[in-house]
Amino acid sequence: MHPKLHPLNLALEVAEKDCEQARQTVLRLQHQVDAARAQARQLDDYRRDYQQRWGERFRIEGTVPIMQCYQSFMARLDQAGTQQQAAVQRLQRHLDQALQVLRERETRAASIRKLIERRQGELALALQRQEQKLTDEQASRMAWSRRPAGPGDLALA
Repeated sequence: MHPKLHPLNLALEVAEKDCEQARQTVLRLQHQVDAARAQARQLDDYRRDYQQRWGERFRIEGTVPIMQCYQSFMARLDQAGTQQQAAVQRLQRHLDQALQVLRERETRAASIRKLIERRQGELALALQRQEQKLTDEQASRMAWSRRPAGPGDLALA
């Protein structure tokens, strides 16, 4: 790792930790949404089953007090179902927000990775040019030293 890339690598490490934290939040919220939906389905199934079972019974024998009790219980079941749907919607909003945060963090991490790749490419190109310059200078010196001495050269004796 090149020392000039150290700050970017640290930034990438932080960004990746932030991504992982956001992923964990998304997973937790997804489980909560799934559980809330399952509970809403159970409430709805129970309400439907209860309504069907007691509806048949009231056709056969239905007294006013029993009917009032039934209606009161159905109202409470309706209220519970409404509250559960509100909880599902609230959790879904939180999940949607968490997914947005995750996307933003993933984009940031990807941007940092791309910047590191670009800087690595720039550093490699600069090193290649430096090595080429040294090789060219060395070849030039070797060619100069192999050249036969001519009349215009100063000879040291």
